[in-house]
Amino acid sequence: MQRVLLIIGGGIAAYKAPELVRQLRAQGLAVRCLMTAAAEQFVSPLSLASVSGDKVYENLFDLTEEAEMGHIQLSRDADIILVAPATADLMAKAAQGLANDLASTALLATDKPIIMAPAMNVRMWQHEATQRNLKQLQDDGVTIIGPEEGDMACGEFGPGRMSEPVDIASATAKALGMSPQSAKPAAADKPLAGRKVLVTAGPTHEPIDPVRYIANRSSGKQGYAIAGALAEAGAEVHLISGPTALPDPIGVTIKRVETARQMAKAVQALLPVDAAVMCAAVADWRPDACDAQKIKKTGDAPPTLKLTENPDILATLGAAGQNRPPLLIGFAAETEMVEAHANAKLKRKNCDWIVANNVGTDSGVDGGVMGGDANAVMLVTAAATEHFEVMSKQAVAAMLAIRVAAHFAATGNTKKGSDR
Repeated sequence: MQRVLLIIGGGIAAYKAPELVRQLRAQGLAVRCLMTAAAEQFVSPLSLASVSGDKVYENLFDLTEEAEMGHIQLSRDADIILVAPATADLMAKAAQGLANDLASTALLATDKPIIMAPAMNVRMWQHEATQRNLKQLQDDGVTIIGPEEGDMACGEFGPGRMSEPVDIASATAKALGMSPQSAKPAAADKPLAGRKVLVTAGPTHEPIDPVRYIANRSSGKQGYAIAGALAEAGAEVHLISGPTALPDPIGVTIKRVETARQMAKAVQALLPVDAAVMCAAVADWRPDACDAQKIKKTGDAPPTLKLTENPDILATLGAAGQNRPPLLIGFAAETEMVEAHANAKLKRKNCDWIVANNVGTDSGVDGGVMGGDANAVMLVTAAATEHFEVMSKQAVAAMLAIRVAAHFAATGNTKKGSDR
């Protein structure tokens, strides 16, 4: 079996690396992964080790590996080296022959064919320095795949998107003299096929009277994007949505509700599922009673609202016994001590993962997270916390869908949702 050394650069497109590994293996190739330090901000070594079935290499100065000149052995063991995403930094290092980390050292130490799939901001791609480096790499015999034109995580449009994993894998097989398999192997292209996934999104409205209600600033954009990304990955997605003005995501079954109690009832009706992604911003409290008529201003003291606690949908799922989703993902929208609160919530609600973000005025997201089109999240598990840079909510959704698929590929959990 021919072997690919996959070097993963530190761009946002690194979140596609697990899918690229699956596509390469679908072509009949063995894959060994090498990550730059920056790549670990977008994808975890554990995810890559799970889908590749091999150790992931990260550190040039690993004493065990370097006792055997591991950077040279890595390049010798491979039949081809694939760099995806090839960032502007990696391309510049390779073009100039620099070798100050494991990735650039392996590239300089090889005599094997090299393929690069560039991915970067359109302005970085079009910059004269990058174009000079591109020409040098091509003159040196490096094969370049892409980049494609389209929307980017930074919000701009133009050339700079990494080519799709299926196309990169096909080109890699062809470069090795193999006949590429079907352009889109069904199992690799739809890694969540046969999985039933529940997603909640948006706010809830808790009525005070026929006119007024308690709510929050959630737009539902992140949850809707996640539902669409999971459906694109082949899952049977059921979206339970609070009040929003968003169109239905393509390929998703949607049920619209208004209150937390309605959402809780709809969630229970969908069990069992393989995964639950609880993105909705459910109101913690509701008025103890809803007036039948509009409350009038009389000039006297304002009315007193007596509040009662809403059902805790996430905690209920976490304690659902046999009906607990095998993968339960909660969300934590915080304004301070984000990571600490997320870790506490992970334990308190018995979740597998928490996607946390800062929704305060100091979030670092232009225009704010609530209602905006961008997000900056961290993925918290019992094992570790991964921090991601600001990206579009669509990019967050795509990253999360790939993580969900990698989780099931690694664990091989029996499909609960398909039993119904």
